[in-house]
Amino acid sequence: MKKLLQINPVVKENTSTGKIMRELGELALAAGWQSYIAYGRGRDGVPLHSSQLIPVGNKLDLGLHWLLTRLFDAHGLGSRRATKQLIRKIQEIDPDIVHIHNVHGYFLNYPLLCRFLAKRGKPVIWTTHDCWLYTGHCYYYSAIDCNRWQKGCHHCPQKKAFPASYGFDRSSRNWQQKRQAFAHIPSLTLVAVSDWIRNELANSFLKEVPCRVIHNGINLTTFFPQTNSNVRSLYGIHQPVYYLAVASIWLPEKGLADLIALAALLELDEQLVLVGRMTHTQKDSLPNNILHIDRTTNAKALAALYTEATAFVNPTWQDNYPTVNLEAIACGTPVITYRTGGSIESVVPQVGFVVNQGDKRAIKQCLQQIREKGKEFWQKNCREHAMKHFAKEARFNDYIQLYEDLATR
Repeated sequence: MKKLLQINPVVKENTSTGKIMRELGELALAAGWQSYIAYGRGRDGVPLHSSQLIPVGNKLDLGLHWLLTRLFDAHGLGSRRATKQLIRKIQEIDPDIVHIHNVHGYFLNYPLLCRFLAKRGKPVIWTTHDCWLYTGHCYYYSAIDCNRWQKGCHHCPQKKAFPASYGFDRSSRNWQQKRQAFAHIPSLTLVAVSDWIRNELANSFLKEVPCRVIHNGINLTTFFPQTNSNVRSLYGIHQPVYYLAVASIWLPEKGLADLIALAALLELDEQLVLVGRMTHTQKDSLPNNILHIDRTTNAKALAALYTEATAFVNPTWQDNYPTVNLEAIACGTPVITYRTGGSIESVVPQVGFVVNQGDKRAIKQCLQQIREKGKEFWQKNCREHAMKHFAKEARFNDYIQLYEDLATR
């Protein structure tokens, strides 16, 4: 029986990569594989799982790695003991495929792990959920239009962004170490979750590594047009027309300032509804026609919010392939997004609009067009598009086929 081992700092289902790992593990089990998942013990609890879970390190390891990152900009260079323990576990399991999602997360030492995987020689798949793999520090750079990663990072303008360093700038040396570690695993295959990041990889030190695109998928039986929903009364939405925006955390690059500016352009019968965690300062800055919901009670309530919304607005300044766009479209709601990274790849003309970054008036004009055509027009087009392109079963089966292909070479 073939064996799959996935690696990621978090495993809980309220994280996108945690959910992807669980579902990939279940599909692998159904296909006759054994499934294992290694995760950072200091970052997560232990949820119910059909795959066999392998906790890596502990809270002390996490804390020391956090300190090393904050002081010395050495993210991914701590956790030597924890990484050696994982390596021994990999030797014991002897998986046919190692599938890495993320190693940035204060739980692994990537040079140690990569040297082991290179010597081991068996297939390694690495999904590029963000850009950290090939930069000297940051996990995204689009918002500040930085391209130093193409030739060699230095004097990082985002040193204090995740994974933040308040001491040294080690970006130049980090870039060199990553190139040495990641570009020289002979059995490595990269999976890009968007065409955009595949093109970025082609301009990085990983350009010679085999790469294919597998877009993320979603559960279309969870995200579908809801009927007879009480979501308006549940969350106190009183205006007849509302536009929805969703982020797990409202970081500046998610476009909160742009949404606040957009609110000033709305009609009296319109409001914005924002879902996601905010700081107290951010909450205090919201005008009266923006309703904030910290989090929904469950996925069904979120699907109902998507369904009832007249449009979904995603003014992100940097993103790979945001699943919020897919979820909104699957619920029959058109999307307006900035021309940012891979965010545009799910938004074709029949399901929404793409506008230039920062152009709030263009968003307003698109909202007017959506209202004029009516929700019924958009709902049919959106759902049909989602059924053809977003089903998680099809996307995850692409991974299972890749596992099979690599394991039999």
